Amino acid sequence: MLAKDVMTTTVITVRPKTEVEEIARILLERGISAVPVENASGDLVGIVSESDLMRRAEIGTEDARSWWLQAIASSSDLSRAYIKTHGRHAKDVMTRNVISTGPETSLAEIATLLEKNGIKRVPIVEDGKLVGIVSRANLLHGLVANGTPLVSTDDAALKQSILEELRKAGIRDLYLNVVVSGGKVQVWGTVETPEERRALSVAMENAVGDVEWIDNIRIVHSMVVRSLWA
Repeated sequence: MLAKDVMTTTVITVRPKTEVEEIARILLERGISAVPVENASGDLVGIVSESDLMRRAEIGTEDARSWWLQAIASSSDLSRAYIKTHGRHAKDVMTRNVISTGPETSLAEIATLLEKNGIKRVPIVEDGKLVGIVSRANLLHGLVANGTPLVSTDDAALKQSILEELRKAGIRDLYLNVVVSGGKVQVWGTVETPEERRALSVAMENAVGDVEWIDNIRIVHSMVVRSLWA
């Protein structure tokens, strides 16, 4: 299976001038641990993770270097540290050398990327544009669905039709992941109300017809959702 088969396509992003406080709020409210940064043209230019916001002057956690480290540090090092702890916008604190990959990358390669670099998720980029994200949870979804490992063009078309039908039903797909492999359909994730749950079931029936699908959906209060998808 490939990145495009399991990736989450609804991705929360920010712009370079988004304020740090707003980014922190997005991470908390959306229950995510990082947010990609896109420029006005939609190009991926960086990523801001929780770790990028741990050392901040506002909360008194900026790095307090010993006097001798201060003495040997270069002016560039000191400048970068100041920008990181006092910068007000995404462009100041973001990691610029983003580890990313493409839609055709195998899940084995992605697992290696996550493990080697100690990260939780990797942006999926095509022609410089962000098209999705693969997280550790997405890899597990692929593992469970991989009873038939070959994913065909028919599978891709079916997945697209499912996503379109869910959007018609007003189902927020930020916390959903649809995996289609060998005609086998699995839907993972959480919804917040019984009404959303019923709407999802109706949408799935309309999208897949007589194709059997495996239901891995739970009803979870919005306050709990973020801890499940962080």
